[in-house]
Amino acid sequence: MKKVVPAANPDAYVTALRGWRRTLVESLRTTVRKAAPLEEVIKWGHIVYLANGPVLLIRAEEERVLFGFWRGQRLAEVEPRLKPGGKYEMATLELRQGMTITPTVVRRLVREAVALNQQLGNPTDAAK
Repeated sequence: MKKVVPAANPDAYVTALRGWRRTLVESLRTTVRKAAPLEEVIKWGHIVYLANGPVLLIRAEEERVLFGFWRGQRLAEVEPRLKPGGKYEMATLELRQGMTITPTVVRRLVREAVALNQQLGNPTDAAK
């Protein structure tokens, strides 16, 4: 299996994508960045947004784009398609070609996730 070199920055990450995945990641990224003041970095090979610890991620894979939240299990009322999994109350929305999420829902998810980190602290601290 060929080792993939992680993108140097979020712009390079998006530039490397093609087709529907690029369009979707660009749309998510634009809406996320307008929703709240977040630090945007490449971490673990994909785009991660930070505010008092990790808040959310955007990860493009071959057949899907994952839109995940560290405290996503608390956000199921906002977006019922979020699937729990992993550590830290993580839940992700799996988006495949032709699937959508409205900018209104993205903004609400982001704002509520940021508020949870402000209220509860860094979600990864509990594992330390």
